[in-house]
Amino acid sequence: MLAAMLDSMARRTMPDSSYRRSAFESNGESTVVPPQLFDTPRWYACRTRARAEKRATRLLAGNGVESYLPVIERLRQWSDRKKRVAFPLFPGYVFARFDLRKTYEVLNTPGIVTIVRANGYPTPVRDEELESVRILVTGVNAGQGTPGPVETVTVGQEVVATRGVFAGMRGVLLEERGRTRVVVRLSVLCQGVSVELPRRVLRPVPS
Repeated sequence: MLAAMLDSMARRTMPDSSYRRSAFESNGESTVVPPQLFDTPRWYACRTRARAEKRATRLLAGNGVESYLPVIERLRQWSDRKKRVAFPLFPGYVFARFDLRKTYEVLNTPGIVTIVRANGYPTPVRDEELESVRILVTGVNAGQGTPGPVETVTVGQEVVATRGVFAGMRGVLLEERGRTRVVVRLSVLCQGVSVELPRRVLRPVPS
C-alpha cells in the first residue's frame, strides 16, 4: 500500500516524458505500460465502493472524464405505488474514458477504489465489447428480454444480432436448457451478461 501511494505521488511530480516510461506494480512485479495508452483515451473499468456507482459516475463527469454506467430498469412494487428503478448491470463497476495521464485524477474521485488491471496495469476495455453492452442495455430497457449474469463465460461460437433492438450486438452463443442465449462478454472483468434471442436473428461473426 505504501509503495503504491509513493508511486502515485511520484507520478504527480515527474516530467511527462518520465511518466510515459513509468511502470505499474502488480504483486510486487513491475510491468511496463504501452506508451500509446498515455496519449490515446480508452475506456477502462473502474471498481467502486459498494453502492457508489451512480455517485462516482456523476463525479467523474463533473471532472470532465467521460463515464458510463450501464443500468437496467426494473419495476418495483411498494404498498402504495409502482416505480421503475435503475440497477447497475455490473454492480461495483463504472466505465470511464481517459488516457493514463489522468490515472491519479480518476483514482482520486470519491467512490473509485481502483482501475481494473488485467495485465498488471490499467487494461482498456475492448470497444466492441462495451458497444455490445450498450446495445444490450438499450434492448432490455425497451422491454425486449431479461438479462442474466454469467460469471464464467464458456467460449462458443461468436455471433451478431442482425435485426430488432439488439441489432449489432456481438456475443457468444450458448444453449441453456434448450434455449438460445447470447452472452455479451467483458473480458477485462471476466464477466458476462446473457439475454435470450431467437436463432433467426443471429449470424456467425466472420473470422
